[in-house]
This record gives sequence, structure tokens and C-alpha cells, in this order.
Amino acid sequence: MSELVAMGAQCVCTMGQAPAPIKVTSQQVVLTEGKPTATITDCAGMSNVGPFGLCTSLANPAVAAATAAALGVLTPQPCTPVPAGTWIPTKPKILVSGKPVLCSDCKMMCAYAGSISIVNPGQFKVTAS
Repeated sequence: MSELVAMGAQCVCTMGQAPAPIKVTSQQVVLTEGKPTATITDCAGMSNVGPFGLCTSLANPAVAAATAAALGVLTPQPCTPVPAGTWIPTKPKILVSGKPVLCSDCKMMCAYAGSISIVNPGQFKVTAS
């Protein structure tokens, strides 16, 4: 069973080294435990999904350049999230302001070959079934 994601939730990227917060900007009316409920459209890099510390993906041009300069030794660089599309909805029939709700088991891809997932939904009382 998955939980609804609320403002302040934490997500991680498989190519990042730290969790990042989720900021809800898609709507401010529907609340979960007093915080705005996220939808799958809360997926923009930096404005909805913060940086994941250092990026280790060689698909990231900054990491590739730094690694080449270090003669092939992987050299992580600061993350700039570049989501490739929206979150993949797992409960598409549950809508908030006409958009599918973001649940704790949703995933999203990063253009730099990472997979982004929710590790803390920001609340634990409201579930989606």
C-alpha cells in the first residue's frame, strides 16, 4: 500500500549521493496532514525536485568532463536534476485538481540515466489504495 506524497517529502536518485526535498507547486488546495498534496506534475528539476548532492552518472556532461580531466577516475559533480518527463503514476484514478496524485511508489527517470524514487512521503497517515 502506498502513501500520498505531501510537501517536504524526500526523494533519491540512483546516480545521486543525497536525498532531495519535493516542493509542491501544482496545487495548494488539497492538503494531506496540513501540507499540499503532490501530483505527478510536480516534476520540474530545481523548482519541484531539488539536487541530489553529487551526481555520479557519466551521462551527465559535467561528470564526464571532470572524469576525462582526471584521466578516467570517476569524479562526481554537483547534481542538477533533469527529469525526463513526469512521475509515472501508480494510482491514475485518484485525482487532485484534475491531475493524478503522486504516491510513495511512483518513479521518474532523470535524463542523466538515474531513476528517481520517493523515500519519505512527507506523511504516513493517508494511504492510496
